Amino acid sequence: MQNKVELLGYYGSDQIIAQSAWTSTSRELNEDKLKRIPALIDMLWNNGHETPFEKAQVHFLVTTDVATHIHLLKHRISSLNAESARYKELKEDNFYVPIDWDLGSQEKLISFSELSNKLYHEHVEKLTPTLGRKRAKESARFFKAYNSQITADVMFNMRSFANFLKLRASEHAQVEVRELAIDMLKLVQQIPGNPFQETLKHIYQWDTQF
Repeated sequence: MQNKVELLGYYGSDQIIAQSAWTSTSRELNEDKLKRIPALIDMLWNNGHETPFEKAQVHFLVTTDVATHIHLLKHRISSLNAESARYKELKEDNFYVPIDWDLGSQEKLISFSELSNKLYHEHVEKLTPTLGRKRAKESARFFKAYNSQITADVMFNMRSFANFLKLRASEHAQVEVRELAIDMLKLVQQIPGNPFQETLKHIYQWDTQF
């Protein structure tokens, strides 16, 4: 199963970010101020006035391998909740297989993952009588591999999202998390009405429409 991401919702827009910055003077909008939004957003970010970007948010549901999930956890400036093998037995047994591997390596990883999942479920049951159900689920996770997939609910404010994209959409990032970051960017770009057009263009300096 490939990693996947869904946009659950968003709050704010370029205008909301601009109005937050203008609170120190006047939030009232007119045609002249609306035209000034692109330049304002560019000025704010390039001069380190980043707080207004925290007033807008993007909200995703992601299913990723554990290795990619760890990258998400490192961004504690995001808000993240994920399904937990501590509280439930993971029944789906989803796992990720890199598409850039040769066929033989993919087949070996699939066989390993299937054995890993089999041992996980066996030991949840085997350990329960002596350790109790909770500890059995906790410790049986050690049979799960880094390519096991879990689902997480992730929210960024736009300041945090910029940081995430800078680090994880980079060519230097791990392939899997880079693909996830780019997919997130695509989803935000495709919101009807493109409410973050100027934010993406001037802050992230990526004006390519995917």
